[in-house]
Amino acid sequence: MEDSGRGASYTVPCDDYVHVVEFSPFDSGSAASLLAYGGNQYVVVGSCRFQEEDVEVEGVEFTKLRVFHHALRVDCLAWSPESRLDRLPQLIRFCTAAADRNLRLLTSDLQNKHEVKVMEGHSNYINQIVFEPTEGKQIASVSDDHTCRVWDLEGNETTTFRLRSPGVSVCWHPEDIFKLMVAEKKGTIRFYDLVTQQAILSLECGHSPLMSADWCLTNTIKVGAVTGSDWVIWDITRSSYPQEKRPAHVERAGHFRWSRANENLFSTTGCPGKINSQLLVHHLGHPQPVMIGSAVVGAGLSWHRSLPLCVIGGDRKLLFWMTEM
Repeated sequence: MEDSGRGASYTVPCDDYVHVVEFSPFDSGSAASLLAYGGNQYVVVGSCRFQEEDVEVEGVEFTKLRVFHHALRVDCLAWSPESRLDRLPQLIRFCTAAADRNLRLLTSDLQNKHEVKVMEGHSNYINQIVFEPTEGKQIASVSDDHTCRVWDLEGNETTTFRLRSPGVSVCWHPEDIFKLMVAEKKGTIRFYDLVTQQAILSLECGHSPLMSADWCLTNTIKVGAVTGSDWVIWDITRSSYPQEKRPAHVERAGHFRWSRANENLFSTTGCPGKINSQLLVHHLGHPQPVMIGSAVVGAGLSWHRSLPLCVIGGDRKLLFWMTEM
């Protein structure tokens, strides 16, 4: 792992340090992909096209749609499936979390209508948020306050799950919308039934801290995570213990994300703060990472919805890596 890694395939300049970046995982009705990134006091929403999708594009074409003022630094961000560019009025909707322990639901028609709904309830740092992926009328959030909470769009807390340690990740799968996957820092991942509000399945890492987990979009039996400096993967039909486990990063790992287009492809990042943060792209059939990317301090990690391409945020730039498959 001494390889310093290759530079980004494409970069887009930004005005400030990027703390979080997310491609929308949903169809926006446009040929371009929606992307949002958050800095110290704002969120930028834009659309992007890549040369792999359109021969007219050189590298990447990023179109800024709107800059949203945000009172505090953005810590995490989630897209609503209601965001659409193909109808009038257009609709952009996403949710953020910040250090004041509140969620903010931002809705805009990209013209004059712009609403911010503040949702209060968590008593500690919020680590991840996700929308119900089919209609987008509910939001789930996990926090260091040892809870996972489900909210409606009015800001009412409709369900609370008490956890045994800080909640680090939450996933809501479009093929299984009555279950929520919640990962805890102590190394346990639980699936909750949203109808009965009971835990129905749990997975064990075998050690902690679990930093990030993800539920595979294209194959619901696959779950992956980073714990310590390793990545781990489960087949949830076979065992509550990981099927595969490998060391990934020299220091502690930060994020784990499955590709949205390929069930055997996933990426992990090292924790930001080191001089060079590593982005690793792994393929389940290969013993070594298929791509090592190197960025001076990176934050956030997100995959394009159809290309084998991921993005991380950096100092005044977005960095995109294409994996050649």
